[in-house]
Amino acid sequence: MKNLSDYRKIVGDKVISEIYKRARKLYGRRILQINSTYLGGGVAEILNSLAPLMNDVGIDAGWRIIRGTPDLFSITKKFHNALQGDPINLTEIKKKLYIQSNEDFSMYTHINHDCVIINDPQPLPLIQFYKKRQPWIWRCHVDLSNPNEILWEFLKGFILRYDIVIVSNKKYQKEDLPLEQRIFHPVIDPLTPKNMDISNKDTLKYLKKFGVKIDKPLITQISRFDKWKDPEGVIEVFKLVKEKIDCRLVLCGSMAHDDPEGIKIYQKVSQKVDNLIKKGDVLLITSENNILVNALQRSSSVILQKSIKEGFGLTVTEALWKETPVVASNVGGIPLQIEDGENGFLADPYDKKGFADRIIEILKYPDLAKEFGKRGKELVKNNFLITRLLSDYLNLLNDLLK
Repeated sequence: MKNLSDYRKIVGDKVISEIYKRARKLYGRRILQINSTYLGGGVAEILNSLAPLMNDVGIDAGWRIIRGTPDLFSITKKFHNALQGDPINLTEIKKKLYIQSNEDFSMYTHINHDCVIINDPQPLPLIQFYKKRQPWIWRCHVDLSNPNEILWEFLKGFILRYDIVIVSNKKYQKEDLPLEQRIFHPVIDPLTPKNMDISNKDTLKYLKKFGVKIDKPLITQISRFDKWKDPEGVIEVFKLVKEKIDCRLVLCGSMAHDDPEGIKIYQKVSQKVDNLIKKGDVLLITSENNILVNALQRSSSVILQKSIKEGFGLTVTEALWKETPVVASNVGGIPLQIEDGENGFLADPYDKKGFADRIIEILKYPDLAKEFGKRGKELVKNNFLITRLLSDYLNLLNDLLK
């Protein structure tokens, strides 16, 4: 298990010392995180690093996963889409199944911690099935800037029971929510297999293992097969780029068990590739292999993130950390990471030609790509590493548990 001291060479002694100081008044406090999956997506990755580090600095930090049926995850996927603006048919049976799944989980999940942190909508109603003896925090990782009003009113009935809401961006704070709302930008862990330094030998080994050729410039998008990540739009952008520069495209995404739409999106993308692109120039990969993702982000000439909606976009953060230039949509939390023309390019997600032109510019000018890479890594080091998030939580817990 990693220790906080493992990060000294990356963030420096001052940062490490400040974290230890903040933890002193929290020794032995029992903190519980709950979300919907151990694998797939940025939330699980963050908790995989955050929970052990909290324990290392003296907190008794636990992490549990809500057990749900396929019905629950089908419903909460619709909730996820509706929170980002989609319409929803919010029937009474959907509400009942959603609430019942949480009540069932509460029957055999005992909570006697000093603070409870609930991540995203799946376990949100849990709070009403416990006698509240401690602060409860709702951490929402999705874009709340324009939620479906019907769903928002329904979920707000649970949210009002919480003490604090944490969102990823100032834009996601809600004026109609009379609770304290804090902003925690998501982060990456530079010491995980996905983000640690790997040799050229290992990079080539993993690319070869998954059939990735680098005889031409490689353009890559790392994302779940999700309509909000617009993989079909990526195919169309790639077609425009390829008319100017011979290159290859990789779309690599995991299939999280709480996302039942993934396989359907994958099939649509596969069909679009067959219809538009010459065989062999586009590779679709579904894998949980973090070293493969690391290798792809390091060996690509350009990383894309053509999201239509994006809570934050940790795949952007990961690429910037590896000094790989990024062209990404000017939506959600992505502009917090990329200043257009300074450490990458931002584009309108619906402007396919604009996206393609920016990719072509990076491919044509390697010095520009190199400069973007240097600036991008420095930004991540200063703002978006796991040590900063640990500090954020320690500050919050010290405020709540005085």
